Amino acid sequence: MATRSLASLTISFGLVAIPVKLYSATQSGASLRFNLLHKKDGSRVRQQYVCVKEDSVVGRDELVRGYQVSKDRYVTLTDEEIKALEEAGTHSIDLTEFVPLVSVDPVYYEHTYYLAPDKGGAKPYRLLAAALRETERCAVGRWASHGRDHVVILRPIGNALAMQQLHFDAEVRPIRELGVTDGDVRDSELKLARQLIEQQTGDKFDPKAYVDQSRDRIRAAIRRKADGEKITVTERPAAAGNVIDLMDALKASLARKSGARTQSGRAERRPPRRAVRRSSAARRAAH
Repeated sequence: MATRSLASLTISFGLVAIPVKLYSATQSGASLRFNLLHKKDGSRVRQQYVCVKEDSVVGRDELVRGYQVSKDRYVTLTDEEIKALEEAGTHSIDLTEFVPLVSVDPVYYEHTYYLAPDKGGAKPYRLLAAALRETERCAVGRWASHGRDHVVILRPIGNALAMQQLHFDAEVRPIRELGVTDGDVRDSELKLARQLIEQQTGDKFDPKAYVDQSRDRIRAAIRRKADGEKITVTERPAAAGNVIDLMDALKASLARKSGARTQSGRAERRPPRRAVRRSSAARRAAH
């Protein structure tokens, strides 16, 4: 692995200890970052802290951390007090249980890291990854870093292991706050919706099929502007706000997708018997 590891850790459960290296799973360099400049002369600007009461600039050495307990009332803590209360960092991922991977809702996912075997850990590392993959389970554990205690899961990705840092339950907003209620779904609507899903069903998710079009568009504009080309800004059309009948929308979507597949030749590559059966079902639903 070409990238440099973030830390050396040990996966611990029972009497087993597996030395691993921790790597970031994402690349921050892929995102666009802009600097704030002075519009008048194009120079960089510096951030300052201003006291609201005195309307004066405050230096960093004059700052303290405060937690608001009521209106205009704060409890202040020194850096030493905060450090004493923080969780001490550990070099161990302590596994506590193994649960079905599907039982962990992705809404709890926070950060993803990769784990690679360190010296002497290749064999038990491969064994743990293979066992998790075969049982379709993940390992749940705890890990302390940067002053915080974290709950994590280890899950297999191919032949490797990923460590998924999770949100604590108190950090996830309950879905009941949305006020979404149960409602009746008609069989005819459900049938058409299933057909639409089947028409667009893939074998697996391919992340390479999706690119950041906004980032590429901005980068292309930056290159053109750097070369002295003038960028023309055009207004984008507003999203349609018309509400149409659900059944009409499903039927129209089915017809459009079916026509697009026929033109691309995909429909002909399907087994003839399945294609005829689906076509008949679509005709019956349309009538």
